[in-house]
Amino acid sequence: MTADEVLRIARTSVSLGISRIKLTGGEPLLRSDILDIVRGLASISGIRDLSITTNGTRLSALAKPLKDAGLTRINISLPSLDEKTYSLVSGGNLNEALGGVGAAVKAGLHPVKLNMLVLRGLNTADIPTMIKFARNSQTILQLIELEPVNINDDYYNEHFFPLNGLEQELKQQAVSVETRGDMQNRRVYTLSGVRVEVVHPIENTDFCARCTRLRVTSDGKLKPCLMVNNNLVDILSAIRRGATDEDLKELFVKAVERRQPFYNPSRAN
Repeated sequence: MTADEVLRIARTSVSLGISRIKLTGGEPLLRSDILDIVRGLASISGIRDLSITTNGTRLSALAKPLKDAGLTRINISLPSLDEKTYSLVSGGNLNEALGGVGAAVKAGLHPVKLNMLVLRGLNTADIPTMIKFARNSQTILQLIELEPVNINDDYYNEHFFPLNGLEQELKQQAVSVETRGDMQNRRVYTLSGVRVEVVHPIENTDFCARCTRLRVTSDGKLKPCLMVNNNLVDILSAIRRGATDEDLKELFVKAVERRQPFYNPSRAN
């Protein structure tokens, strides 16, 4: 999609009541026009929250320009503070990612959240270190369970690590516990000087029942459900055929009508 096409889809969504937009990937900061996109999105009346999820390796140079362009906050994927583990999981450079974290905090993006995908056999032992780093860097740590999306069954079965036991430990240590009703009832544990969120993204009735997200794929299709790929609605082709704003609104309505809860307890039987 071109920047103009991204912005037109965004304007259509805002006209229908959407007020929060997150740019994800892949890696969104690889786009040479990312500042134009952020600046354009920030100028749309009605958007009250604009964020990006990134691996952070390009943030040292881009954090302040992104903030100046209108970015509200940022999520940085950081699976480990160990160089070998980080490289194994992400394939990137840890020092570049850490530089990006510092640059984002310094630029005034708030909050800066660290997304730690917890993987059995790879980084579970790193969780205490990550909590300490989040405290010292004035960031929020999000611990995220692995979900079976874009990976094979063998990888999922080997590395999935349930976070229920860890949540009990956090609860015992917490000064306070907040339940985020706007985010699938996930819990936020405030420890001494740091906040830790725990994300159970699948097999979770709250995740489906409280989901209000609609995704747009990189090739311009509306995606009603994270876990399903057979109900997409092609909006980019309509734009390139000269669709009117009303035509695009109808495609959004069509996508929402295709929404169905993915989680179904009978699937486990």
